[in-house]
Amino acid sequence: MLATDDPKQQRIIGDFPILAKPTSRGKRLVYLDSAASSQKPQAVIDALVHFYTNDNANIHRGVYELAERATADFEAAREKVAQFVNADTPEIIWTRNTTEAINLVSYSWGLANLYPGAAILASQLEHHSNLVPWQLLAAKTGAELRFLEVDAEGRFKLEDLDRKLRGVKLLAISHISNSLGTIAPLDILIPRAHAAGALVLVDAAQSVPHMPVDVKRLDVDFLAASGHKMCGPTGIGFLYGKRALLEAMPPFLTGGDMIREVAYESTTFNELPWKFEAGTSNIADAVALGTAVDYLTGVGMDWIRNHERALTAYALERLRMLEPRGLAIYGPREEQRAGVISFNLADIHAHDLASILDTEGVCVRAGHHCTMPLMRRMGWPATARASFYLYNTEDDVDALVTALEKAARLFKVA
Repeated sequence: MLATDDPKQQRIIGDFPILAKPTSRGKRLVYLDSAASSQKPQAVIDALVHFYTNDNANIHRGVYELAERATADFEAAREKVAQFVNADTPEIIWTRNTTEAINLVSYSWGLANLYPGAAILASQLEHHSNLVPWQLLAAKTGAELRFLEVDAEGRFKLEDLDRKLRGVKLLAISHISNSLGTIAPLDILIPRAHAAGALVLVDAAQSVPHMPVDVKRLDVDFLAASGHKMCGPTGIGFLYGKRALLEAMPPFLTGGDMIREVAYESTTFNELPWKFEAGTSNIADAVALGTAVDYLTGVGMDWIRNHERALTAYALERLRMLEPRGLAIYGPREEQRAGVISFNLADIHAHDLASILDTEGVCVRAGHHCTMPLMRRMGWPATARASFYLYNTEDDVDALVTALEKAARLFKVA
């Protein structure tokens, strides 16, 4: 049951105060842009307010009660994130977001381990944040940047995987494509990469919020995610790294809190995880991310994944009814994708289409979705994108379809 008469679904929707507020046109808000950023439950909002009202102080320095309470809250949030992805607590490094986490690996691990003749392997599906850092790293080190190809539906072409992996030191791959919803076959890619002598970094910005992710079961070397896509605040994310790798890596940033001892001539660095956390951290948002993890755990990640799988199947079924009117749906079949659907309607530009949907209260993303090379590869100037999360229902899908029908009428699409 996906509609709003499901008691659990009703409770979830009620946890997100923004969903109860109509748009300026008096329409019900239908938020279908969670791949960009999720909405926040009241518990997370309250956690931010509570911290600043009751516990605000700098961490790891003060010996007074307030500072010790802030430090305890901050480190407790790290423990929650570690448990959420089945990592050891010192293996979780706070960052601002997935992008910063990937850049940390690029600068700290990459500059020390790549060289002319070595290679980095990514895919044609990558978000710019898992592409541009490797372009710059390849330019700095002389390493080669290669790409796993995808077919016209965005599915991985793995026939030449072993050849592509020759000489590769790092496979950098998105777990789920933010443009097409393609789920990477990590159960194939990670063992094959390791067998070829490569480490694996997973951009999990679109997977950690939407399905159970176990870094030990995956045997991934690095994994990056963002808090704002998993019901948490903006400005906080994390990097998971295997302890031995993190201990061998030099710091990414330097300054306060990442030091053990400083003399005028030299410095010794702090232990994990603080070696990579220079300066005052984003304390309140880390604490609130811990609350978001509590919330998602309470709902159940298996429930969220099953809910989104069923909702995506329903959405594809409903949207396909508009194909005779010129709706083009992109991406793989239901069983190979997450809750992301990109589409275009006839010759209506994606931005115009999104503007029309907005008049009906339906929020979708339009553009290249930070995947310009993929758009050029597929021959699309832009797409509209609907993305689902735990608070979406069949009613939201029906509202999307009704708004698309309005757009077809306005543009006189047959």
